Amino acid sequence: MDRALNSDPVDTADTEGRQRWRNWIGFWLLGLCNNFAYVVMLSAAHDILQKQESHNTTTPAVLLADILPTLIIKFTAPFYIHKVPYGFRVLVCFITAVVSFLMVSFSSTILLSIFGVVFASISSGLGELSFLSLSVFFNRNVLSGWGSGTGAAGVAGAFLYSAFTQAGLTPQVTLWIMLVVPVILGCVCVCVCVCVCTVVLFVACCAAVRKYTSSESEYFSSYPCDLFQGLLKFIFPLGLVYFAEYFINQGLLELLYFPDSRLSHAEQYRWYQTLYQVGVFASRTSLVCFKIRKIFLMSLLQCVNAVLLGFAVYYQFLPNPWVVFVIVLYEGLLGGAAYVNTFFFIREETAKHEREFAMAAASVGDSLGIALSAAAALPVHHYFCSL
Repeated sequence: MDRALNSDPVDTADTEGRQRWRNWIGFWLLGLCNNFAYVVMLSAAHDILQKQESHNTTTPAVLLADILPTLIIKFTAPFYIHKVPYGFRVLVCFITAVVSFLMVSFSSTILLSIFGVVFASISSGLGELSFLSLSVFFNRNVLSGWGSGTGAAGVAGAFLYSAFTQAGLTPQVTLWIMLVVPVILGCVCVCVCVCVCTVVLFVACCAAVRKYTSSESEYFSSYPCDLFQGLLKFIFPLGLVYFAEYFINQGLLELLYFPDSRLSHAEQYRWYQTLYQVGVFASRTSLVCFKIRKIFLMSLLQCVNAVLLGFAVYYQFLPNPWVVFVIVLYEGLLGGAAYVNTFFFIREETAKHEREFAMAAASVGDSLGIALSAAAALPVHHYFCSL
């Protein structure tokens, strides 16, 4: 009673508020680093592959190396990854990210460059699965931080890589500079960084993992047989959104060229990708302000975008690239919103002892959609080119 009377509720609320913001910033950094290295490395691998062999020959290999390792990890890991400590997972993410940078920067053959893409895919896929699972031990607002960080990675990664290379640095030197990114990822998780927010995040992670380890039998002794089936209502719409948007990005955007514009073909395509990333970043940050439950509606709207742009490529009825700029910005908004809201409502609607598995298992949705879109986009792209 005396303790309750003497406590200061304002100070307690302030402390909890500061801790939540520190956790939010920590997960924002995790999302940024996890996806940033992946975006930069893929851009560099594409440049190096162009120098080593013709673009048409290497694109399918890059696409497969890009998505297949992540897809395999997300399909299988939820059933065994709980036996692997989070610290070891982060170490693997750090090592594979560094290896990907080094392999691509020093590569002299197609094979080495492709393996660099594979290692980046492993790092990104394992990191996404692990950090989404780890988020269940924190306040639900960290999902907004994670989503915003991953969205920022697309904008920052594409911009900084372009800026460094435009300034005259070679892709190899740019990659060496970008090695700082996986180092930051390691610092956030192992408490080497001097930033207070990352230290607090690491301490909280350690406490959460100790609690998780002591009650492992409670969490993982058995899974309900229908748990994965229950997740399909989230996995299918998420996969459909990503199928439609990556079908657009891989199969259609390069063909939406307007020769009368003052922008060159390369500049138009670069702005398509940039505005798409801006839309993703904005919508992945929006979870702080509002939530959208109707994820399937966003899937249908994204499919409408794909159909519209497909007809635009075939019939060439759009007047100028500015119309496409608006559509791809809207495309990014739909994709980012579907991602963060999917995992938010999975957390909200899944029993506490099932959340960690559910977050990991549902992450297969976006990778599956991307893989299927790659398979569909390549023949469609070649068909349009043949016309």
